[in-house]
Amino acid sequence: MKFTRLRARATAGAATLALLTLGSGQAFAAAPHHRPPPAPHYTAVDLGTLGGTTSGAIAFDRSTVVGNSSITGGFDLHAFAYDRSSGVMTDLGTLGGTSSGAVAVQGRYVIGDSTTASNDEHAYVYDLRTHRMRDLGTLGGSGSNVDAISGHFVVGSARTAGNQSTHAFAYDLRTQVMTDLGSLAGPSGASTASGISQGRYVAGTSDIPTAPYPAQHAFVLDLHTHTTTDLGPSGSSFSRASAISGNTVVGVEQPSGDPGGSAPRGFAYDIRTGISTDLGEQLSYAPKVSGRTVVATDGHAGSTVDLTTGVRTPFGPGTGTTDLSGITGRFVSGDTFPGPVGYVYRVDTGQFSALPALGGPDSTANSSDRRGYAVGSAETATGTYHATLWLPHPA
Repeated sequence: MKFTRLRARATAGAATLALLTLGSGQAFAAAPHHRPPPAPHYTAVDLGTLGGTTSGAIAFDRSTVVGNSSITGGFDLHAFAYDRSSGVMTDLGTLGGTSSGAVAVQGRYVIGDSTTASNDEHAYVYDLRTHRMRDLGTLGGSGSNVDAISGHFVVGSARTAGNQSTHAFAYDLRTQVMTDLGSLAGPSGASTASGISQGRYVAGTSDIPTAPYPAQHAFVLDLHTHTTTDLGPSGSSFSRASAISGNTVVGVEQPSGDPGGSAPRGFAYDIRTGISTDLGEQLSYAPKVSGRTVVATDGHAGSTVDLTTGVRTPFGPGTGTTDLSGITGRFVSGDTFPGPVGYVYRVDTGQFSALPALGGPDSTANSSDRRGYAVGSAETATGTYHATLWLPHPA
């Protein structure tokens, strides 16, 4: 089983940074140039493995770090939860199969995917208090995968009856009920979830019903009102939601025509107003969002945009390629190439910190928190990769 959170992130393409044009013809203002204060230094903490040779941290919440590790005597991966207070890494096991992987953690709940005894892949939730892994099941088909958790809801995608299609789902941790979120094209169409915000708004991507060629649109679904909004835009053959935070959905769209015929552009959709902001081509590669701050790349250089002030700020080491994994509060995490070398970038101060490895040259940052801590994996002196927690120290 392949876990996408452990795969190498590929980057391609290059473009110069420029003002990003809104659909109305306005332009994002470039941030005035100020020399940032000295960036904090980071200490790398080796979290170890489950007895195997490699491991990688994916996400963390408070004192719990979750990720994947090879196990003793084999190459299979198991999800783990690492307790920072005790320094103990716990094997979360599987749903009867050979492999499992963690995707996210919220309080007592870890979510991820695992193989079953029949070698199917199912989404799970693991309760850190009861130490039990719960199979979330499917929508009648053979498999399911999880993507995000917020409040009492877990979202992901699952195969429908007879494996006819894949639909986004929302699973209620209180009632233990999985709800089929359908698709914009009806039961036969496919849909996937990419995130959930406020325990209410689900963002994702779905087939649309009429097009001269296969097409998909981003959508947002309100679990309170059970209404789905096609984010379109009208006339667009393709759009995809990549992240959601608060009342903002971000993603990528193909403005018009054949999906392969025009350059993709980033967008930010405000759930409250129903207004979509064109982020331009420079923020078209895997946009992420936290509050009103959007971060993305053009496949080469990184930029943040403050949706309230309209200010765009480029960031990165100045050479090579800047990739990103996400943003939490004021802190962006990702990797730079050649390398990879993980980094943490602070949006409000412009401080950019490279993350040290564990004796080898390479490091990879998968997520950060509101304190500027980061987790990922780093190369050891023997050439293997271990799950790593990075702790900041003032310069």
